[in-house]
Amino acid sequence: MKIHILACGGAVMHNIAIALHKLGHVITGSDDEIFEPALSRLKKHGICPEKFGWFPEKITSDLDFIILGMHARADNPELLQAKTLGIKIYSFPEYVFEHARNKTRLVIGGSHGKTTTTAMIMHVLNTLKRDFDYLVGSQLEGFDTMVKFSDAPLMVIEGDEYLTSTLDPVPKFLKYHPHYAMVTGIAWDHINVFPTFEGYVGQFGLFIDSIEPGGQLVYFKDDAILDGLASKSRVKTVAYKTPAYNIKDGKVVVQKDKTYELEIFGEHNLQNAEGARVLCENIGISEDEFYEALKSFKGTAKRLEKMHQDEHLTVFRDFAHSPSKLKATIEAVKQQFAGHKLIAVFELHTFSSLNKNFLPQYQHSMDPADEAIVYFNPHVFEQKKMQVIELEDITENFGENVVPINNTEKLISKIRDLRSNVSGPPCVLLLMSSGNFDNAILW
Repeated sequence: MKIHILACGGAVMHNIAIALHKLGHVITGSDDEIFEPALSRLKKHGICPEKFGWFPEKITSDLDFIILGMHARADNPELLQAKTLGIKIYSFPEYVFEHARNKTRLVIGGSHGKTTTTAMIMHVLNTLKRDFDYLVGSQLEGFDTMVKFSDAPLMVIEGDEYLTSTLDPVPKFLKYHPHYAMVTGIAWDHINVFPTFEGYVGQFGLFIDSIEPGGQLVYFKDDAILDGLASKSRVKTVAYKTPAYNIKDGKVVVQKDKTYELEIFGEHNLQNAEGARVLCENIGISEDEFYEALKSFKGTAKRLEKMHQDEHLTVFRDFAHSPSKLKATIEAVKQQFAGHKLIAVFELHTFSSLNKNFLPQYQHSMDPADEAIVYFNPHVFEQKKMQVIELEDITENFGENVVPINNTEKLISKIRDLRSNVSGPPCVLLLMSSGNFDNAILW
């Protein structure tokens, strides 16, 4: 088939382009800008646009269909041309469902932990040599792409609650209609799209309603909001909790009928693992098979990813950006590295975290850290056309123990000062952001 990918430079979109190209389809694409690593990966497969921009002449009547990315706006000239010609247009989640219509679909949703949980299941299936398709929101070790399309009977999908496309602004996870779904928890996020907590929670209710008849919902029992939604579900529900565990010689050991020493750490990761195990029971994977395979799972990029380690300093980076993610990540590192000095640094980067009205949600989220810093670049507000916040807003909303900084040189200097006492306890530097701290080298 001949397929055009409109907005092909996105993290998932360029992987979809590559996955379809590998199946032998003729792929074209457009975007107004494409950054690394998408640029090099598209070039490697010979499907990178020759020029950046939007070109209506690329949209011809011989196209079988178009896959539309969220980056393309309603007035996009290629989109308008496709409408004029009557060409079939899918958002990427709509196309994923079309591909997986006759497969068993496992979908992992939740405000936090989606990527890690999906990655755990993929790692277990891969270790057990099970054939499956997948869609995941991060590049994972052992997988060439973030998307795989084949004739496998099973598809594992990370179900994001963000919007599908300009033509159909509803959460992506409403398009997948899972047979077996998992929800890790609910904590308000994406305030620019869901301005009220009630409206945000309602999307998860719709997701639960979208589970196929006779299907199953696996959910985290200790989330009261989620527990309430689950009680109204028309499909079977199975709740999970944190598995019994201890920390031995710096390693997490999960205690079941047997014990399993894992590479991952933090209660939120252990909760995700237990939920993933329960979900996998539906496709014939036993508890022992699951945890034996999980023993070699090292995590995903930017999810408590170890960047550096020596006798004085260990550095992790993490994608945490919502209040609940921030608190869970800091607590996980604090528990795992008892006796170390924990320096937690958070960059305001998402629309929610940069919104002055959302800042009160962060109250006490960084309290477990020995030293806490919140960084933001003032220019970001201009780029995103948002109301500027002041340093005082950070202190007022995060707490008096948090140091607000809006200059990268000051940030580097402050971190250097905090870890300068080599005669004291070793330090753990935890860098949390969905961005990159303006490419500053912080250790």
